[in-house]
Amino acid sequence: MKHAPLKPYFLIPLLAIAATVAGANWVRAQSDNGGLDLSIELVDPKVLRVCADPRNLPFSNEKGEGFENKLAELFAAKLQKKIDYMYYPQATGFVRMTLGAHRCDVIMGFPQGDDLVQGTNPYYRTAYALISKSGSALNDVTDLNDARLKGKHIGIVAGTPPATNMAVNGLMANAKPYPLMIDTRVDSSAEAMIGDLNKGDIDAAILWGPMAGFYAKKSDPPLHVTPLVKEKTGPQLVYRIGMGVRRADQNWKRLLNRLIQENQGEINKILVGYGVPLLDENNQPIKTETASKSP
Repeated sequence: MKHAPLKPYFLIPLLAIAATVAGANWVRAQSDNGGLDLSIELVDPKVLRVCADPRNLPFSNEKGEGFENKLAELFAAKLQKKIDYMYYPQATGFVRMTLGAHRCDVIMGFPQGDDLVQGTNPYYRTAYALISKSGSALNDVTDLNDARLKGKHIGIVAGTPPATNMAVNGLMANAKPYPLMIDTRVDSSAEAMIGDLNKGDIDAAILWGPMAGFYAKKSDPPLHVTPLVKEKTGPQLVYRIGMGVRRADQNWKRLLNRLIQENQGEINKILVGYGVPLLDENNQPIKTETASKSP
């Protein structure tokens, strides 16, 4: 059965009611988000929709065990929102298939300066790190130009920035490369590298700071981690990490920036708890007792 169209005089009160409801929703959205209207930018302003890797500890996994999971829980609690994850392996196509496809609204960790997304203010600063067995003669090596590294078998993820520093310093001949582009659901270069270090197949390992700290802390006995902050040859290995949002999402970015600023101490404590080697602007370590410092 076809329904007759509404007559004009029925439309007037309906439009008035719709306008009132829309106005109330807009006021509520503004109030809930500190005066920032997110109704246009986010598919569901009542849900924190997070883009994440399903198996990429210490960052995230489907069980919610990573520090990015914990940061998302912290922010969801502050925003009084539910959490919903869009899981996708963090390899080629990750941004396009998640944030770019509007299937989620924030990537919890993204290096500052990467133009694939719009970055928030950074919430931590860390570096690639040299990992060695505790008590090793390599424990106090602070840069890849150190003569004690000559002839050593060093694990390195191929294609990462420290590989350039290693090449400049003549360390690649004896290096053991591990693949950069992997499916994290079935493989982990970091775990393989740490396993080889513990077995004695390599003398040292170089990993991105959060991974270095996490796996060194998990090892039995724990491994020694030295952030590489004194590099004089090759690229600098210290980076600031923020969150990633779509370029059009300006109010959402402002809200995340405010949350970072207001909760930096809690953020740092989560990161330190996972062994992340946090650095201040002078490349000095941020420990638990100084965890309220900003990056």
